[in-house]
Amino acid sequence: QVQLVESGGGLVQSGGSLTLTCIASGFNLELYPVAWFRQAPGKEREGVACLSRIDSTKYVESVDGRFTISRDKAKNTVSLRMNDLKAEDTAVYYCASRLLVTNVCDLSVEWGYSYWGQGTQVTVAS
Repeated sequence: QVQLVESGGGLVQSGGSLTLTCIASGFNLELYPVAWFRQAPGKEREGVACLSRIDSTKYVESVDGRFTISRDKAKNTVSLRMNDLKAEDTAVYYCASRLLVTNVCDLSVEWGYSYWGQGTQVTVAS
């Protein structure tokens, strides 16, 4: 059974850091594109960062330089290290993947990510 589970969310002060982790079961994350999305109350879900099977990355402009997406092949996980957090980073964060063998990834919800985690809440207090 293909499943993604996020962890690591919580409450942090502005300027602080958090690391989110996405654990995969039922498939090898190393072979497929993986992305982190977030959704704040009343807003559309937006792509934050993605990682391709060849370890190329993309970031939305608002987090570029502050967030880092990375992979742990041994643990079959993908993490999102978030530094210098701001109040506007407050959202539910989701990891997503699709079983497509490709050397690219994408930050668009419409790109066809078919597997999603349940989400983890990140709250940044200003």
